[in-house]
Amino acid sequence: MRMYDLIEKKKQGGALTREEIAFFVRGTTDGSIPEYQLTAFLMAVCFRGMTAEETAILTDEMAHSGDVLDLSAFGTASVDKHSTGGVGDKTTLIVTPIAASLGCRVAKMSGRGLGYTGGTVDKLSAIPGYSLTMPHADFMRQVETVGAAVISQSGNLTPADKKLYSLRDVTATVDSLPLIASSIMSKKIAAGAHSIVLDVKVGSGAFMKTEADATALAKAMVEIGKACGRRMTAVLTDMDIPLGIAVGNALEVAEAVEILHGRGPADLREVSLTLASHMVSLCKNIPLTEAEELTKQALDSGAALKKFREWISAQGGDVSVIDNAAYPKASIVRPICAERDGFITKMDTAAIGEVSVVLGAGRAKAEDEIDLSAGIEILKKTGDAVKAGEPIAVLHTSDEERFADAALRYAAAIDIGETAPPKRDLIFGVIR
Repeated sequence: MRMYDLIEKKKQGGALTREEIAFFVRGTTDGSIPEYQLTAFLMAVCFRGMTAEETAILTDEMAHSGDVLDLSAFGTASVDKHSTGGVGDKTTLIVTPIAASLGCRVAKMSGRGLGYTGGTVDKLSAIPGYSLTMPHADFMRQVETVGAAVISQSGNLTPADKKLYSLRDVTATVDSLPLIASSIMSKKIAAGAHSIVLDVKVGSGAFMKTEADATALAKAMVEIGKACGRRMTAVLTDMDIPLGIAVGNALEVAEAVEILHGRGPADLREVSLTLASHMVSLCKNIPLTEAEELTKQALDSGAALKKFREWISAQGGDVSVIDNAAYPKASIVRPICAERDGFITKMDTAAIGEVSVVLGAGRAKAEDEIDLSAGIEILKKTGDAVKAGEPIAVLHTSDEERFADAALRYAAAIDIGETAPPKRDLIFGVIR
């Protein structure tokens, strides 16, 4: 079999067989196919697309190109949640203990953040002592006894996808639906969960800017998961406005704990309960309405907070930091004020995410160190009335120069007009 023939076949719009896709993934992983042929193939896929069957096969082959987590010991109880990325998205810290408190098994491998899309393991790093790595046997034991464990991704998880993504990033082949869907789902399949809930973000702070594009991606990923033997739900959620108030690692952990205490912003609570309800519904094979009641009870009764403390403690985290809100604190904490009276009519959510990177909360490059204390408290959001000189956000950083640049960027990301815009829904739709 020759890679040249596969490129030609896809260039002509042909559908590849499993044997051909397996050859491509194997050659990607072991380096036997040169990068110029890989990129030619990726471009052919961009122009010609892939069938649903091809995309499912590509996903499955990439998922098995490296380590695969075997969660079969938990039967149908294992469940995972994945977000396509956004600003202020700390829902994993909330839905994990809710689901675990109701008997689900959440065995999760999460990545570090790059750019303004924060990584769950970076947020957890704001809790002193929390261990991001553990031996496999200990990981499985914790999932069995506690119901939840979240560690950093294995270095050999989906190596074929890592190689292809790095090539897509520099060859203008990122925006291909089958390549996006297979990239995301290969990691979820390799992570081993029986049921998967996808949080597909829509809006200015999301990869998918329109509801139509997000729906197409969600449908593709649900079909892939189904073809690979997983139970699937995709929830389309708003990311035209940052989620919650906090953006930045320690700030987001503190806000997640507020939600677990029954406080915190209503939008974060609603999205978290929606996602957790679908996780419980799939995991326990019960109607969504019943799962909604259970998740609300778990949150309001304090059971989820108790499970959160148990999970963090099991991985070495200092729960006294959680109890006393003693997270890392920035040395510079200053407000940004409205320039005039009116209503916030629009927020450029991606630009606000970039502000958090400028402050030190995110990485411009994978090797960058981050400031766990840096970030933003958003005091006023789209639709809120403001007065000139009134604080609309508070910026946290440890670098004076970073603050000056971030302040200018934040002001430019906010539009203030005469009338309030129409209210947007938080949940656009669900695909099961």
